[in-house]
Amino acid sequence: MIDRLLTLPEVAVILRCPEQTIRYWRGHGHGPRSFKIGRRVCYRESDVQAWINAQMNASSMQVPA
Repeated sequence: MIDRLLTLPEVAVILRCPEQTIRYWRGHGHGPRSFKIGRRVCYRESDVQAWINAQMNASSMQVPA
């Protein structure tokens, strides 16, 4: 099965955050894994889901003070 390719606006909708935040993360090496096809920045749907899962796991490992 081939992953669906997502655009920046589609990822912003999934993550419920501004596109500019995702651009910032990308520029600083954070956020979901991305790549370029020509000039367009793309995200694989599975990479976005894996990043979400990693964030959930990281936050569930934190011990309340």
